Amino acid sequence: MNYPSGIRKEKEKDLFLQKLNYKNRGMTLESDINISNEYYREIEKAFIYKKPTPIKITKVDYPSRDKAVIKEAFFTIPSTTDYNGLYKGKYIDFEAKETKSKSSFALNNIHPHQIKHIENIHYHEGIAFLIVRFTTLNETYLLPAKDFLSFLQKEERKSIPLEFFKTNAYQIKDGYNPRLDYLKIVDQIIGGI
Repeated sequence: MNYPSGIRKEKEKDLFLQKLNYKNRGMTLESDINISNEYYREIEKAFIYKKPTPIKITKVDYPSRDKAVIKEAFFTIPSTTDYNGLYKGKYIDFEAKETKSKSSFALNNIHPHQIKHIENIHYHEGIAFLIVRFTTLNETYLLPAKDFLSFLQKEERKSIPLEFFKTNAYQIKDGYNPRLDYLKIVDQIIGGI
């Protein structure tokens, strides 16, 4: 139906243009990983899950039985990394981050307890790494724990330069199924166990 003055038409046009907007065109890194993990589970290749953030609920509003709304909650303990699971009989654990920077990844995006967690997983021979997406460049990298920890020990910088990723990390190409085939890179790292 066309409304007078074309009001309705303009709103529809605006919504259509918002959907076409290039900044909204891509999915977030987390969405890409979640879709990939779902695919890996469906084909029984790996069982990797997003870890829930540990919270304690202190106030809930119950307008009706099926419409409870959390009104107040707080973090109980600091979360470790974003994802963990099992792949080829090995424990796998990793953190996923995005940056808009074109030149580096700021280390203040990773908390000290997360670094310690990655270090512990690596020390106990689990598979640990970072997945970092440079959103402006549309480039995604998998940085193994050993290279990440080595950088932290040797460098005093507050960020990891893009060149370090290009030299020491593995670029993950976008695909269809899985969306991000990061396990293909994990196979290279662990030697295809």
